[in-house]
Amino acid sequence: MTKLPPSPIYRLKCKTQSYDWGKLGDVSKVAKFAEKSGTIVDPSLPYAELWMGTHPNAPSIVMNEDEDTLRDIIRDHPELSTEDIYEKYESDLPFLFKILSIRKALSIQAHPDKTLGARLFRDFPDNYKDPNHKPEMAIALTPFEALCAFRPLNEIGYHLETYPEFAAIVGPEATDSFLSIMDSDDVEINKSALKNVFSALMNSPQDRVKELLTDMIDRLKDMEDRNELANLILRLDQQYPGGDVGVFAVLLLNYIKMEPGQAIFLGANEPHAYLSGDCVECMAASDNVVRSGLTPKFKHVDVLVDMLTYRYGSAESQKMTPVQFSDYSLLYDPPIEEFSVILSSQNPGDVEHEKAIQGPSILIVTQGGGILGEEKEGIPEAETTYSLEEGYVYFIGANTPISAIAGDNGLEFYRAFTVLPKLEE
Repeated sequence: MTKLPPSPIYRLKCKTQSYDWGKLGDVSKVAKFAEKSGTIVDPSLPYAELWMGTHPNAPSIVMNEDEDTLRDIIRDHPELSTEDIYEKYESDLPFLFKILSIRKALSIQAHPDKTLGARLFRDFPDNYKDPNHKPEMAIALTPFEALCAFRPLNEIGYHLETYPEFAAIVGPEATDSFLSIMDSDDVEINKSALKNVFSALMNSPQDRVKELLTDMIDRLKDMEDRNELANLILRLDQQYPGGDVGVFAVLLLNYIKMEPGQAIFLGANEPHAYLSGDCVECMAASDNVVRSGLTPKFKHVDVLVDMLTYRYGSAESQKMTPVQFSDYSLLYDPPIEEFSVILSSQNPGDVEHEKAIQGPSILIVTQGGGILGEEKEGIPEAETTYSLEEGYVYFIGANTPISAIAGDNGLEFYRAFTVLPKLEE
């Protein structure tokens, strides 16, 4: 059995993932935060993700003498979780908490629901490593760009009419069918027509994609007054040269720009792609991804086409609205049980008293610093205080009230947690 320190609060050392799309070490927030717990950063390598949690691919380590994994600590000391969470998730945390630093676009992708996740794991275990679903939420740390869900139908119709290469790759049958339902109030008919357009695009022969994409890129380069969308198409083509069908997907999916603190929730079977910036991300503890474009990795086009909901709407409708949680905190509470996230923002000297959360949580400091305290009867005890610095990560056991005192530069932290049943607003 692992040793248990006297407090239910532990500082964590968290592992990084070096994917090609990540920011390089000298500018990556992932690298900057990881460096605070001893990671030696190579400024020439990409540092894409910081993983915080118990996922076996990169488990967090408790910074004690034995360097136990957080998973082992929770397994041996179930009081750090709750009986319901411990039993339902077999002593694991239900969520995986991340920081992402994005230099170039991630793949056009979606995550399966539980039924599809189980089938993919059974039939394609080399590509899908677990049977779980993977709903996720992204909260911007810096100005952030993403593609998310399908555009309103009138925008897609306009693109079919004004981008001849797009209409050509989709083909006249799917194009004419889609344009004919533009004024329809039948959601199912609209979704069927949208699916036909997306399927035609994603199943186009590679030589045809390359030919028409080259034509479109050459035409856009010659335009004197390019709009934002045209510039995005050119940028993605530079990042993924050689005729990647995902560049065309920009004409179908919402282009979303977020400022720090803004968030999007990506439920199962929704298409998306992160494009640039830094964000906090929280998801169910899975690594299942179904891809179809903007990637050299395995593409599972037929599965992606069939799995999507084909929900459509405006870019702004994809964003989440947080609610007040405490004096200095906002709660981002998506419609799934595995996780919620708190954002706490304090000015110098502010003292935040957070009520005990009836579930396990992980906290990361993203700006400033201060002091974290375990409270008893509302009073921080001196022997149970912890330093807060940018990049520090802590696990906080269930039912532990805390206080946070902001230092001279203020304090900002994010805290992911699970409660069963979920908190009521």
